[in-house]
Amino acid sequence: MAVPAAFVYLGTALIVASVAAFHDVRERRISNRLTGPSVLTGLLIHFVLGGFRQLGLSLLGGMIAGGIFLFFYLAGGLGAGDVKLMTAVGCITGIGYIRDILLVTVILGAVFAIILAFAHGRVRTTLANVSILLAHHRTAGLTAHPELNLGNRATLRLPYALPIACGCLTVFAMQVFRGAEL
Repeated sequence: MAVPAAFVYLGTALIVASVAAFHDVRERRISNRLTGPSVLTGLLIHFVLGGFRQLGLSLLGGMIAGGIFLFFYLAGGLGAGDVKLMTAVGCITGIGYIRDILLVTVILGAVFAIILAFAHGRVRTTLANVSILLAHHRTAGLTAHPELNLGNRATLRLPYALPIACGCLTVFAMQVFRGAEL
């Protein structure tokens, strides 16, 4: 019995994102030794299972996911490892699932950020910082704020591979419960 392609794509993305989340939480870093081969694995899986058309859709998924996260990186809100991980997830899942993974990841990232702010007793400060960042980006575009960015160790920082992994898990679970192609 052949394993459905959706199971391979989403399962592989979940494994990669989970390994990245483990390291991001523990070491605050996502290794290129994980993301680089994961991009290539995604491209290869799509080529083997669907030929050149699927290879192109895999590449497009990676470009969309990585491109969206690149904006947040340029604005100082995400690390480069997060961008590379999301690119890998996009290449692995391809265009078919990346929209759902991106939406769920962003929602879960916001929920995790709120929980983090509450856990550290910094809700008021965090809300004020969000207001400052919105004003900054409205006038300065995608440039990072001089103080409110990942380089400032005093700001709260969420290991974003965690919401990415949870986003992959959620979409995988949704497909299992729907019975769609799995």
